Amino acid sequence: MNTKILAFIGGGNMASALINGLIEDGIPPQNILVAEPDEKRREQLATRFGIRTVADNSEAATQADILILAVKPQALKEVATALAPALAQKKPLCLSIAAGIRHTSLQRWLGEDIPVVRVMPNTPAMIKAGASGLYAPGNVSETQRNQAEHIVRATGIAIWLDNENQMDALTAVSGSGPAYFFLFMEAMEHSARKLGLGEKTAHLLVLQTALGAARMAMESANDLEELRNSVTSPGGTTEKALATFQEHRLEQLVEKAMTAARDRSIALSESLGAD
Repeated sequence: MNTKILAFIGGGNMASALINGLIEDGIPPQNILVAEPDEKRREQLATRFGIRTVADNSEAATQADILILAVKPQALKEVATALAPALAQKKPLCLSIAAGIRHTSLQRWLGEDIPVVRVMPNTPAMIKAGASGLYAPGNVSETQRNQAEHIVRATGIAIWLDNENQMDALTAVSGSGPAYFFLFMEAMEHSARKLGLGEKTAHLLVLQTALGAARMAMESANDLEELRNSVTSPGGTTEKALATFQEHRLEQLVEKAMTAARDRSIALSESLGAD
């Protein structure tokens, strides 16, 4: 990987997260190239990371051994079809981190013989705590799969999916999931203030409690049900709170919300991938 030229099309937050992680993992900054139309953004990226930047997408694509498409989904069709002539000769591995764009659409826009990996990252990737899903069809080699995984692991964990349709479920879990937790934390913080705690105290307690629970779940050999039971004493305060959640059908509400997110992902894929 240290000898490969990695070219990013788009220099936004997710591209920055990947670049930061890759450099920390030992990729030489001079091997990273970003095509970004905004001059101020190009200057910021060059100053922060010591990487090369250009304004023209095709200029970056012609130099790439690995190309990362980091543009908004709504812009990807136009960007990808314009890049196709530049990709035709070298045929670099392409990673798309645009949500909702299916592999068949990417292949059609970029070229049928271009190896393409779909990646669904999430916003915690910006602090190297991401949970990303990857999907690649059979024309992507094992070496290319390893290269794609190496790039994505620079921002957190990387999970390969066997079926592209699972991307919609992954979007509902890890793609949208941070917002679910933020909403729940907001509700806890609001309730804590109503119960008499000060604003700063409530905020700090909620954040640390969420962090502690996540770390316990990550580091424990026990499953989530066992962990929940371990802090739920019969007749105690936790049991009373959990009973209230269950009375109001929290589990069913979560399932309904995640199904709605999955269905919306499917609808967006059909819309964004249309000719």
